[in-house]
Amino acid sequence: MAIGIRTKLFLTLLATAVCVVVSMFVIMRWSLDRGFIRYVNQVEQERLESLAASLEDAYGAEGSWGFITENPRRWRQLMRQALPEEAREARRPEEGHGPRESREPPRPAPPPHPRMGQPFEQRLLLLDGDRAELFGHADPSGPVELRPLMQDGTVIGFLGLKPRKALSDTHQVRFVREQQQAFALIALVIIALAALLSFPLARRLVRRVRALASATHRLTAGVYETRIETGASDELGLLARDFNGLAQALEEAEQTRRQWVADISHELRTPLAILRGEIEALQDGVREPTPQAIDSLHEEVLRLARLVNDLYELSLSDVGALTYRKADVDLGALLRESLALYAPDLAAREIALEVCIPEKERGMVHADAGRLHQLFGNLLENSLKYTDPGGKLCVKLEVGKERVRVELSDSAPGVPEEDLPKLFDRLYRVENSRNRALGGAGL
Repeated sequence: MAIGIRTKLFLTLLATAVCVVVSMFVIMRWSLDRGFIRYVNQVEQERLESLAASLEDAYGAEGSWGFITENPRRWRQLMRQALPEEAREARRPEEGHGPRESREPPRPAPPPHPRMGQPFEQRLLLLDGDRAELFGHADPSGPVELRPLMQDGTVIGFLGLKPRKALSDTHQVRFVREQQQAFALIALVIIALAALLSFPLARRLVRRVRALASATHRLTAGVYETRIETGASDELGLLARDFNGLAQALEEAEQTRRQWVADISHELRTPLAILRGEIEALQDGVREPTPQAIDSLHEEVLRLARLVNDLYELSLSDVGALTYRKADVDLGALLRESLALYAPDLAAREIALEVCIPEKERGMVHADAGRLHQLFGNLLENSLKYTDPGGKLCVKLEVGKERVRVELSDSAPGVPEEDLPKLFDRLYRVENSRNRALGGAGL
């Protein structure tokens, strides 16, 4: 069974959220462990300073270290005095206050749990002025920073504390465990919220994708008026706008194709209808087969042949198969030849012709002379048919360093502003009645 895009997107968002939450949980747990141990070490350093001050005061009163070597309980009392007030009150009932005082050294404490650190007392090291051990044992696994104990400017001993690498106090371990459990609970809640938020988000995104897919299917089926809402200005919104632009272009192309078929049918039907009518008139004896009748038929056949030939050349141009015979030609000479052909017709319509073609400068171009004649003929014929009598046609040729400019400017009536964008559309004519006296097919 294939997994839908909504499920894939939901799983992707959920997996991303889970990875982020798990990473944050691991980092926060590591930061809590290190930060709490650093905090405990700072507290123990303050306790060490308090114990050092008490030892210096006691040594100054006794004059030697015998007050603790001969009475270990005094050592325990000094360590208890170095505790914070709240910790001292919590430990006081555990030690008892009987009148009996033992001068025997305390029994060694049981080894700590492998995952628990050693308590403060087991990590203390007290040395005399000659660095002989009085209490504690030097740990070969790591260096211990010794704090010198001073008395009247003389070093009387050294007090050291091995830094804590793990927690040993039950309350501290419980606090850290509770914080870790809280972090785990928060992580689970965040993952659950991420799942709840990912599902509607994935559904919303997939809904837009499905709408686009459905519109694409309709567009493929030929429903070109299909449009979709663009929505937000994100990537899907841009895709929706591009889809709407494509649909509009296809709709316009379909309308153009239908108009093309209708116009071509009209252009072909007109000469065929004339030919049919005249031939039927000859067959019925209405008209005599005179040379004038034959010439009329021949003219309609030539008109039809020109139209078919134009369509053929247009199709060749569309597929890039239109042939050109290019050579270096004088554009001014070609323009003069074309003007010479249309000069009598322009004069008959009382259209003044103004020609500005330099005699000395030759506008040499590499082009097909026949296609240029066709181009100039189309332009001059349009000016002849669509310029009011008594008007003016100005033809200019300007020769530059890298190009030659030809400009044909005729008088009123001109092309309306709204028709200018459609001027080069095939079969388009401003005068859309397709009167044979007012122009060709518009190809």
